[in-house]
Amino acid sequence: MRIRIKFCGLTRPGDVRLAAELGVDAVGFVFAARSPRRIEAADAAGLRAAVPPLVDVVALFMDNPGSEVDTAIRALRPTLLQFHGREDDAFCRGFGLPFVKTLAMGGGADDAAMARKRYPSASAFLLDGHRPGEPGGAGARFDWSTIPPLPRPVFLAGGLNAGNVGEAIRIARPYAVDVSSGIESAPGIKDGAKMQQFVEETRRADRNE
Repeated sequence: MRIRIKFCGLTRPGDVRLAAELGVDAVGFVFAARSPRRIEAADAAGLRAAVPPLVDVVALFMDNPGSEVDTAIRALRPTLLQFHGREDDAFCRGFGLPFVKTLAMGGGADDAAMARKRYPSASAFLLDGHRPGEPGGAGARFDWSTIPPLPRPVFLAGGLNAGNVGEAIRIARPYAVDVSSGIESAPGIKDGAKMQQFVEETRRADRNE
């Protein structure tokens, strides 16, 4: 099965267009208040317009009020939601869109194994290297061999880049890989060469599986 690729934390239409040209499956836009990659709802329409058909659009939140989630959904028209905070299952599913719940692997696999039971409605789980209560996207890697059994597809994140994504795929065998800081020159500013290298190395790992 082909590994899916998600580029997250995009803030510029040109980066969105390049991601699509490189063949990524999804692009993520951050509305979390504490993130250096946060975009405002007013910026969402321009970014959304840069996304071609057949590329998923993901809106990322971390303990945002429901009103902010609603506003972002109207502006961005995402196909998938992603929640990084303490939101419960009822809140996450209450917007009428499929959602991914992030599990903070920086707290250990036991924490992640317990958290999965709280989100029976999740379409997938994203495993990141941050600790519970902290935002993801900081490039924190975790031990890929400690992933607990999960009943949904796994998105692997946390410290991924072109130099290690092949190893991560070999060890964890995820459904998808998710990268943000590993393809940047600065927070929210993507580097075209790094983006291309990440896709190439992921596809190389696909061929070697």
